[in-house]
Amino acid sequence: MDTPVFNCRNADDVLKAVKDYDISFVQFWFVDILGTLKSFQVTPRELEAAFEEGMGFDGSSILGFCRVDESDMVAMPDPTTFQVAAWRPSDRPVARMFCDVLTPEGAPYAADSRYCLKRVLAKCAEKGYTYYTGPELEFFLFQDDRGTVPLDQGGYFDAPPLDRGNNIRRDIIFALEKMGVDIEYSHHEAAHSQHEIDMRYAEALRMADITMTYRVVVKETARKHGVYATFMPKPIHGQNGSGMHVHQSLFKNGKNLFFDPADQYHLSPEGKSFIAGVLTHSREFACVTNQWVNSYKRLVPGYEAPVYVAWARRNRSALVRVPMYKPGKEAATRMELRCPDPAANPYLAFAVMLAAGLKGMENNYVLAAPVEADIYHMNQAELDAHDIKALPGSLFEAAEEMKKSTLVRETLGEHIFTKLYENKIMEWDRYRTQVTQYEIERYLPVL
Repeated sequence: MDTPVFNCRNADDVLKAVKDYDISFVQFWFVDILGTLKSFQVTPRELEAAFEEGMGFDGSSILGFCRVDESDMVAMPDPTTFQVAAWRPSDRPVARMFCDVLTPEGAPYAADSRYCLKRVLAKCAEKGYTYYTGPELEFFLFQDDRGTVPLDQGGYFDAPPLDRGNNIRRDIIFALEKMGVDIEYSHHEAAHSQHEIDMRYAEALRMADITMTYRVVVKETARKHGVYATFMPKPIHGQNGSGMHVHQSLFKNGKNLFFDPADQYHLSPEGKSFIAGVLTHSREFACVTNQWVNSYKRLVPGYEAPVYVAWARRNRSALVRVPMYKPGKEAATRMELRCPDPAANPYLAFAVMLAAGLKGMENNYVLAAPVEADIYHMNQAELDAHDIKALPGSLFEAAEEMKKSTLVRETLGEHIFTKLYENKIMEWDRYRTQVTQYEIERYLPVL
């Protein structure tokens, strides 16, 4: 019997599906504050109790969660996220559900990234808005996880035989579609052995769950092909890194709030203020959207990485791009934030982007004129003339910018904010005290 894409609405739907399709285990999924997937398996006979009471676990062992003396946590499954894990053997199917993390008293836990996004989305919903995101995650395929030997020498949109990952991408797409993920298209990216599979936009909480699913499916499918997939932002010196461009829009009463047919850019006042909010606070939330030391090896001028805080329509060197309006496509009016990378925690990344945009709308931020010139080739005087600032140049600078941000602190909540800052400073200290091969080769012979 073929396993369908499920559309479960409640616990009863899940229990029926588990019985009808002889599901052997159900994986309970959640993430730590860095977006690392955590999971444990539940047998079908325990599911009914799990829906009523949740499943307890030791939170002190999860990064950024809690101390040993307050370690009891509860994973409460969300039945609407039930799907069969497409990469698992079909003879004994395994399913998965995302979970909300609760305290033993049943309250949402402050360190739960999913709850953080839910809070911001609730604020958005109070205003009558629905927030949609469409992330584009790039990744590399290497021969193994011990180096960066590529599978091919292909480039942007190259086809087989230059593209050696075509069959792997195809199998990834088939697996994602079996799990209810709508795929628009896929292609070879600009760097050697770099790829992109684009998903159709969805409401932000669902898309954050989908993003986590995407990362698992990509890695598991690559492993089945005997290769290694990585979402590391910049694995190869001298070639493009991997980004996660995030398309965003707000809808109200079924209509795109960003669209205005009378405006020269076809952007409404709300859309302009939302974009201005994202631009204004981009340096503050960079530590969330680009949270690794390696993220800032990608965010350098050139290599198609956006480092300059400006917006444009055609210019891909700007931080934000507003795709050109096409008649009859009002619903497609959106902004594209180009700095995030695919190794970010999607729940926290979407939360800070939305919070920044809403802040812009609440305070009527004014959107500057678009910059269509190639910002990469501007000198400092030209950048100053356009009042163009750059994103932080290192994880340390990003962490310090975040530390000063009231917006990010309020969005993440005190617990996640503090734990994330502490973790990023610790990571920076470990990195900056390393003696690299570059230093040995550059300095040892002459000093």
